[in-house]
Amino acid sequence: MNRRTKIIASIGPASDDEATLKDMIEAGMDVARINLSHGTLEDGLERYRRIRSVVATTEANVAILADLPGPKIRLGLFEEKRHLDTGAEFFLTPGDGPCTKDTFTVDYDSLLGDVLVGDRLIVGDGSVVFQVTDSLPDKLKIKVQYGGSVMGKPGLHIPSERLKLDTPTNEDLRLLDAFVTAGIDMVALSFVRSAHDVRRVGTEPAPRGPLVVAKIETKAAVENLDGIILASGAVMVARGDLGAELSLHELPHLQKDIIARCIALGRPAITATQMLESMITAPAPTRAEASDVANAVFDGTSAVMLSAETAVGNDPANVVSTMAAIAKRADEEFDYEGWAHHIKRDRLIEPQSVDSAVTDVMTMATWRAAMEMGVKAILCISRSGFTVRAIARFRPKAPILGFSPEERTVRQLSMSWGATAIKIDRIESNDESVRNVLNIAKDEGHVRSGDIVAVLGGSSATIGATDTLRMVRCP
Repeated sequence: MNRRTKIIASIGPASDDEATLKDMIEAGMDVARINLSHGTLEDGLERYRRIRSVVATTEANVAILADLPGPKIRLGLFEEKRHLDTGAEFFLTPGDGPCTKDTFTVDYDSLLGDVLVGDRLIVGDGSVVFQVTDSLPDKLKIKVQYGGSVMGKPGLHIPSERLKLDTPTNEDLRLLDAFVTAGIDMVALSFVRSAHDVRRVGTEPAPRGPLVVAKIETKAAVENLDGIILASGAVMVARGDLGAELSLHELPHLQKDIIARCIALGRPAITATQMLESMITAPAPTRAEASDVANAVFDGTSAVMLSAETAVGNDPANVVSTMAAIAKRADEEFDYEGWAHHIKRDRLIEPQSVDSAVTDVMTMATWRAAMEMGVKAILCISRSGFTVRAIARFRPKAPILGFSPEERTVRQLSMSWGATAIKIDRIESNDESVRNVLNIAKDEGHVRSGDIVAVLGGSSATIGATDTLRMVRCP
């Protein structure tokens, strides 16, 4: 069985040379992530062009995801690594200058009004925690509740319900315009709180525009989850900030619920943050990290994401290879039949339209027919990728082949669970399209003569309408 769960790897100083990128692609990277929180727009675009150039020299289908910074609040620059002792006291003040011995600047003008005495402020992914002990006219007094090391310009988590910053920010929209012009496949939107935030992105729907990934990392996003999912192309469980917003003991249960609800609505779900973090420096992950990746697969995640492990780690290709091996082994033990029954019984919400109701029925019928007849593959003919994502939510055992004439759709499907995307010249009449994709699937070695396959698609050009299923024997 080929690996079904996809791998997103962040590209940074440790991995943006051509040789390392090629090694990561060979190791199993499906999506390259550019984190726009770091560096300039020109740096990001240069990295984008380099990735495209390297992918073009391979036969791999690798998409590129631009991760917008969002209303990220950061401490001022620590010019060298510094350890903050538990119990030590400092001051926080609005500003963009470097941090000094006693006072830390914060690039948020509303700091003094929005942060209250008693608040816990989390640095980075939780390595250091401050508690606000006093509010003065021009600064806040803080005490280090949990000590640790800081360097660079670490993020500072402030309770999201108090932030007076819009999502997406004006800077997000500036970056977005540049990357849409460049032809980006996917964009990730940070600190989403409602479906309205997603709609404010304003790009054309995929595949004419990029697939919009909503990052679930605030309490408000959890409360408005279904609306956000329906407004998005995919969802990311961003466990770092989500774990800062909500109790850590709730996080594993939220992860399972977010993934299940996302998949039920036909959107890819990404699990992110600290998956193999020890491999930033170590050649192998901890046992707990290996179990974390496998459990994300068992939860039904479409993709698992690597962050600092590949952006600044010692051996990015080794990290990708390790992630691929863990995910592939977990795919082999996935409860395929149980998951499909779970989706069918509990997770299909009221359809949003007649087209989506038809798609629900047709994809459920395809899953059942594929299971009962033991089909060798499910062939999906789709301009937008909607049909592929709709059948993928049932997690069929049979491989999913997605055929599309849209180059961007083909790349966007690199993030969809179990999908192998194949470019075709055009979508023809039903009979001609079926013959065409059968021949391509056979020529590329996905099926053989005599195999029974399911062919799923739409009878019209309408995006979001999957209404045709054929069970055929490969010639």
